[in-house]
Amino acid sequence: MNEIQLLTVENTLVRKGGTVRQALAFLVSVENLGFVKAVDVVWAGEDGAWQEMPAQYRGPHGATRECWAAGFSVTGQPSHPVPGSIRFALRFRCGQAEFWDNNRGNDYQSSAGSGAMLGNSLGLRNLDLNPILHEKQQIMPVRVAVSPELHATRVLIHWSTDHWQEVRQTPCRRARQGKAPSAQVWSARLPVGDAYRVAYRICAEGGRPPAWDNNAGSDYQASRRPFKVLVLNLHCYQEEEQDRKFSLIAKGIDEAGVDVVCFQEVAENWNAGHGDWASNSARIINERLRRPMDLCVDWSHLGFERYREGVAILSRYPLRRHHGCYVSDSHDVHSIHSRKVLMAQVPVPYMGLVNVFSAHLSWMEDGFQAQFRRLAEWAAEEAAASGGTTLLCGDFNVPAGSDGYRYVVDGRHYEDQFLAANAPEVSAGIFRVDDPHWRDYPGEDSRIDYIFMRKGGALRVTSARTLFTEHDYGRVSDHCGYLMTFELR
Repeated sequence: MNEIQLLTVENTLVRKGGTVRQALAFLVSVENLGFVKAVDVVWAGEDGAWQEMPAQYRGPHGATRECWAAGFSVTGQPSHPVPGSIRFALRFRCGQAEFWDNNRGNDYQSSAGSGAMLGNSLGLRNLDLNPILHEKQQIMPVRVAVSPELHATRVLIHWSTDHWQEVRQTPCRRARQGKAPSAQVWSARLPVGDAYRVAYRICAEGGRPPAWDNNAGSDYQASRRPFKVLVLNLHCYQEEEQDRKFSLIAKGIDEAGVDVVCFQEVAENWNAGHGDWASNSARIINERLRRPMDLCVDWSHLGFERYREGVAILSRYPLRRHHGCYVSDSHDVHSIHSRKVLMAQVPVPYMGLVNVFSAHLSWMEDGFQAQFRRLAEWAAEEAAASGGTTLLCGDFNVPAGSDGYRYVVDGRHYEDQFLAANAPEVSAGIFRVDDPHWRDYPGEDSRIDYIFMRKGGALRVTSARTLFTEHDYGRVSDHCGYLMTFELR
C-alpha cells in the first residue's frame, strides 16, 4: 500500500521588469490512517539547504484517502535568489508511524520553470482542488495536467449542479508552453452561476480508451460555504471572571466561523424591570466579534433576583424579521416558569430561508410538554407561511433518552441534529425507524441542549461538536456549546 504518493508538482518562473518570481505547488495523496496526521514536503533548492514545507488538507481522494496541498511563491532578491531547480521527497506521519515517498530512494527532481509534472504512473490529474465556491462566484476555473503519452486531442470537464441529473460538458484549452514539459496543462472555466455545489470529473480523449480522472471514484466537489449554528446557555452572569469569558465566547465564534448563534440565559441588570442594555450579555459578546452580527433579544422573567433573563439570536446574515412569544402557561415576569422563545427568519445565501428559534424551556415536571407543543405548533405555522428550514435551538432541559426527549421523538416531526451527525445509525433508529428499543441508544448521553430540525427541510447536518470545553477555549458556562454545520441536501 502506498501510504503517501506524489500526485503533481508545479514549478513556474515569471520574469518581469528585472525581477524573477518562482512558485512551487505540490499535491499529495495519503491513506487516511487516523485523524491526527502531518504531511510535509522535504525539499532543497540549488543552494543545497534542506527545508520542510507543511501541507494542508484539501479534501477526500477516493473512499479511503485524502488529498493534501503545499506550496509557496517567492520573488528573488540579490541576497536571496529563488530556489530554482529542486529535489524533494514526501513525508507522512500518523501516530507513531512515519512513511515516505522519495521516488524509490532517488528523490524527485523538478527543474526551474519546468511547469507541471505528474507523479509516477499518473496520466491525468486535476491541478486545482478548490472545494469552496465563494460568495457571488459564478465562474469556476479548472486546470488539468495531462501526460503527453496520452496523446490527448481534447480534454473535457463533465460536470453537474444537481447530483448528475443533468450533465454538462465544457472543453478545455491547452496552454502554450515553451521547452518540453513533463505534462501538458489544459484549462477550462465552468459557468456555475448561482449553483450551491458542483460535482465534476475530467476526460482526456485521443487515446483508446479515453483517460479519466474522477478523484479515485468519488468525483471532485466544490460548494458554497456551509451554514454553522452554535447553541450556548450563558448562565445568567453567574460565572467567575465573567468579562474574560465573554471575550472567550466572542473569540470562539470568530474562529469557528459561526453564522447563527442562539443564546439562552441572556442577562441584563433588572433595573426595576426596565432593563439595562449596556449590561446585556449578548450585546457585549456581539460587540467583541471581529464583525458584529445582526442581533435580536427578548426576555421572559426575573433571573437570580437581579437580572432580566431571556434569549438571543445573532446572525451573520441580515434578519428578515424576528418575534418573541411566551410558550408557557405563566407570563408572570417574576416567575421562572415563564418561558419565552425568540424566532428569527434568516435568509442564508444559496440555501434559502431558515426559521431559527432560540428556546429555554422548563424541566419535564415544570411544563416542558405543553411548552414544546406550543413551540412546535408555532414553528409549523411559520413553516407553512414562509417555507424554508426550521431549527429549534437551545436548552430544552430534558436529557437525551428521557421522557421529555421521548415526547419530541413521538411527535415524529423533529430530529436531533447532534445525534444525526455523530451517530447516524442511532438517529435513524430513534427518529425514522421507530425502533421500540430506541431508549437504549442514548446511553450516557446527558445533553439537554439541542438543535432539532423539522423533517423535510432543505438542509442536512454534516458535522456536530462541542465547544467551550476543557479541550478548546475552556469552560465559559455551566453548559458547553454545541456547534453544528449544515449544507444543502
